[in-house]
Amino acid sequence: MPRRDYEGDPVNATPRHSVSVAGVVVRDDGRLLAIRRADNGTWEPPGGVLELAETPEDGVRREVLEETGIHVEVDQLTGVYKNVTAGVVALVFRCKPSGGTERVSGETTAVQWLTADEVTERMSEAYAIRLLDALDGNSPHVRSHDGRQLLTDQA
Repeated sequence: MPRRDYEGDPVNATPRHSVSVAGVVVRDDGRLLAIRRADNGTWEPPGGVLELAETPEDGVRREVLEETGIHVEVDQLTGVYKNVTAGVVALVFRCKPSGGTERVSGETTAVQWLTADEVTERMSEAYAIRLLDALDGNSPHVRSHDGRQLLTDQA
């Protein structure tokens, strides 16, 4: 049977994925940096598409700064998350704030430091888990989701 693209048309090439990066920025008081996206109003950790010529760590620093005004030191990879619906693989890193002042950008309508409970209340499961995973000390996690909810392992 021929391979098909996402619209169901036959294709000869391997499906392409997009790689994104996100920063779970943790303050000394345990609060987590979050943004409300301008395009869809959802709360998420700051992040975006990794550019071809940059390292994942450089991409995290750039995205967090662009979206929030906060400079970060990248600590460690805490998870790899695949949105199976959109074909996006996200590399998520725990970070420490190292300067700057919170501000919104063209991509954000709010920037706030949230508690873990507030993260759970405001974010869909697929995004809240990224922040919670970064706090649990069992990194890195590997998870799949549909853009809103985690997908359970199927045997």
